[in-house]
Amino acid sequence: MLNWLEMPSLKLIAVDIDGTLLNSASGISETNLRALAEAHQAGVHVVLATGRRHAFALPIARLLGFEPFIISSNGALSHDPCGKLLAMTLMSREIARAVLDQMQSWTNAAVLTFNRAGTGALVVESRAELVGRIARWVESNLEYILEVKPIQEALVEDPIQTMFCGTISEMREAVSQLKRGVVSGSVSIHVTQYDDRDLCIFDVLPPGCTKGHALAAVCESLDIRREEVLAVGDNYNDREMLEFAGHAFVVANAHEDMKGMGWQVTRSNDEDGVAHAIALALEPTAVRA
Repeated sequence: MLNWLEMPSLKLIAVDIDGTLLNSASGISETNLRALAEAHQAGVHVVLATGRRHAFALPIARLLGFEPFIISSNGALSHDPCGKLLAMTLMSREIARAVLDQMQSWTNAAVLTFNRAGTGALVVESRAELVGRIARWVESNLEYILEVKPIQEALVEDPIQTMFCGTISEMREAVSQLKRGVVSGSVSIHVTQYDDRDLCIFDVLPPGCTKGHALAAVCESLDIRREEVLAVGDNYNDREMLEFAGHAFVVANAHEDMKGMGWQVTRSNDEDGVAHAIALALEPTAVRA
């Protein structure tokens, strides 16, 4: 059991889900579960901060055994432990349409996310096309996916975000194309890259909409200073969250770029990296020895 009396100034722990809290078998280790449960019992707020949409993050939150805060869609939505919506930032449908028009050659790799329940929460042009890119995601979200072609016709209301996915080389070209366009100054781009799977996903959101921005807002509502925050992540879309936190860690399986940005490196997601980061923060000398 960790000694929480060693660091009474730690008041909030923010953890990314995929590649950080979840191991390579898509589960949460007992050691990580126990560390987060002890933090919760000690009165420390726990936040899951993810690129997943809220409904897709909920099954992971339920594995914790207590109700955490959830920051979803890379900062577009924030919910408190009771499930109350704290904040939501939507893209204007006009900007989303401009993005899709500019990225016309990539619309078969696009997903629109809406703040809806059931079918239509996610809109794609072709499920079959997406299966070839992110088969596990399609299978997990099948009941929510609606096919609309052209996808622009689905923009009857403001979406939460637009997502594109494909190989690393494909998405590198797609991001470059988007940044060269006229709408680039009207959006923010959040990249998640998995080198071992040759998979890259990037989310297009309103400017300034990040995990870090959402985490700062949650902390302000709780009167928590950034020096009292510990954050653990693994990928580019965690950058602003890690920059905000006073105690920032990346897991050992993080992208090499992330490990070169000066944050402490904890163990990998398959070696209880979240629990080890908490232990390093609470008892740095003893753990490192």
